[in-house]
Amino acid sequence: MKRTALVTGGTRGIGGGVSMALNDAGYLVAANYQNGVETAEKFQNETGIPTFSWDVSDYQSCEKGILNVCETLGGTIDILVNNAGITRDCMLHRMNPEDWAKVISINLNSVFNMCRLIIPSMRDRQFGRIINISSVNGLKGQVGQSNYSAAKAGILGFTKALALESASKGITVNAVAPGYVSTDMTEAIPHNIKESIKTQIPVGRFGKIEEIANTVLFLADEKSSFITGAVLSVNGGQYL
Repeated sequence: MKRTALVTGGTRGIGGGVSMALNDAGYLVAANYQNGVETAEKFQNETGIPTFSWDVSDYQSCEKGILNVCETLGGTIDILVNNAGITRDCMLHRMNPEDWAKVISINLNSVFNMCRLIIPSMRDRQFGRIINISSVNGLKGQVGQSNYSAAKAGILGFTKALALESASKGITVNAVAPGYVSTDMTEAIPHNIKESIKTQIPVGRFGKIEEIANTVLFLADEKSSFITGAVLSVNGGQYL
């Protein structure tokens, strides 16, 4: 029987790449999204991966969404990739409470919501793979991203704690911390700023979505059962 994987924010960018990589590897994949209906419909039509819309920052929405996935695909969720995230960049002395709360809610609270709802069934079945997408800026911080960096750093602590709680139950919990990756978001960065960023990356380029997706695939594999509580940095040497 195929393992079932659920990817939050799974219809575009890194999440879309992860969904497609898991699908190509033979997993049964569900891709969550909240906004961008047209993008999600196009993604589903092109890949054949079913998409499901709900707000991952809302616990009850997650509960209904996960139930819908399980009823639609059959069975339970074996692999959870917490990828959903947003940015609301601003220097802290100008940041409003709404932008702080929104980023923390979507980027960090969502990880609790999804894990809290899915991990009981993983414990019952004595198997699970949870992969949380953090960021190089959760490791080193970034100007104008106190909200984002705090959320992504919080994911790392959460990952390590849950890994300890789950290790005896056949569940691994790991984090991937990407550096700058070529996505629609980074393509919007002005050329001169992108070139400046590249000078800080020893390999001299941005990462590729496939490189992050391949790291997730590695952690999702049943043969990776001795890796838990780890943070895999995929940043081209930008931060060691």
